[in-house]
Amino acid sequence: MTTTASKSIIVLVPGHWLGAWAWDDVLSHLKTDHPSATAVTLPGLDPDDPDRAEKTLEDQAAAVLDVFARHGVSEAQPAVIVAHSGANFPVSLVLDRHPELVGRVVWVDSGPVAAGSTFAPDLPEDAAEFPLPSFDILAQQASIEGLSAEVLERFRARAVPEPGPVLRQPAELMNDARRMIPTTLVCCSIPGAQVLELARTGHPMFAEVATLEHLDVVDLPTGHWPMWSRPRDLARAIAAAAFPAG
Repeated sequence: MTTTASKSIIVLVPGHWLGAWAWDDVLSHLKTDHPSATAVTLPGLDPDDPDRAEKTLEDQAAAVLDVFARHGVSEAQPAVIVAHSGANFPVSLVLDRHPELVGRVVWVDSGPVAAGSTFAPDLPEDAAEFPLPSFDILAQQASIEGLSAEVLERFRARAVPEPGPVLRQPAELMNDARRMIPTTLVCCSIPGAQVLELARTGHPMFAEVATLEHLDVVDLPTGHWPMWSRPRDLARAIAAAAFPAG
């Protein structure tokens, strides 16, 4: 795998219900030393797109690859891709389709998915989309530690329902080269040691981590949305992972 150079682009991909705006606080810190860093709004998460509920995982992966193309990403100059939470499905497709274009992947409270896995296999076929749940329900599924009332209000106001096809589509992964890409886990709501133990024991959410050939683990204790609870520290962790000293 090509070594990532300091001028490589950093592409930030937000999780469910979120657009590029979710990374604004992180980018404000990251761009000081890495001006090429950019964030993407995945297809289906643009509130102004009348066809957004029809978008698929393939559409989302293609959008990331379009960002690569616009910024001149190549095998000689690969990108660093940062994926938060549910962005792991489209980003796993990107790694599978074009591992040569990625110098490092940074999973933020997330991780790679296994071939054939589906985010919400029980979501009814007639459900066009899945809106942001109440915060009481969300807190049972993912930690909201560190998020102020103001942040939660913004989250609610700007959240876009996740397209049904994205949640129901299985991840078609066939290229083992995706497992050779240097990888960093930024562990927030679950400590890194626990993630590795769950991976070792074959927990379906983390089993794919055990297949990675080049893995670093960074603990950043906070809730599931560190881009809001600890943006400066997350920016530092991303930069350190993307461009390690020495």
